[in-house]
Amino acid sequence: MLNQILKIVFITPVLMAGVSFSTPAFSEDKQVKPNIHVLTNEKSAQKASNNDQSDSSERIPGAIHKHSIGLGVGQTFLRSDLASHGNDKITPDLYYTYSASYSFDFVANAHYSQHSYLNRESTIRGLALAIKGKGFQLDAFSPFILGGLGFYLPSVTDTQNGIAVETRKQLVFGVNVGAGVELRLNSNTLIGVIAHYHDPFDVRQDSGAKLEGSYMKLLILASYTFN
Repeated sequence: MLNQILKIVFITPVLMAGVSFSTPAFSEDKQVKPNIHVLTNEKSAQKASNNDQSDSSERIPGAIHKHSIGLGVGQTFLRSDLASHGNDKITPDLYYTYSASYSFDFVANAHYSQHSYLNRESTIRGLALAIKGKGFQLDAFSPFILGGLGFYLPSVTDTQNGIAVETRKQLVFGVNVGAGVELRLNSNTLIGVIAHYHDPFDVRQDSGAKLEGSYMKLLILASYTFN
């Protein structure tokens, strides 16, 4: 009986020591696993943040609430009475754009040109106002459409027996629609291609038929953006 009591007395400290050494090790294992997950999540979050920052730094920022002045050069195609009095030719156009939002811009287009054919001549003058809408934007590339109203002053001239006879000049309203694509090279420079159709309302003459006609412009456009 005494021997059994002595065994218990000697064995108990040994067991207690074993438990005391094994318990911290077990707790350390329990603590290491969560730390590994935390570190992994932190690294993933940091990597994603770095990727977002690098992507955003590579993107060209969109211009909003800014003004742009552009010059378009391309072919003007005449129709109806304008075509019978003048030949198609390369002409310049001026464009002003105000970026009201990321999707819509206000556009003003001013143009003037004279077109000759034999002893006849067509003259077109216009100030077209339109709203431009961007369908989508892929990095710095964006297709767009535009449409609106404008003010036009078309006229044609016939030379008969050495005398130039010009139609009555009258400022008329008209419609304009267009479509194109644009590429923003940087925060200040933009290039693109635009097809712009203009249809002035008919001009009634003192005698004879009304002056009818419309025209299409296919232009290469370069713009400079400023505040």
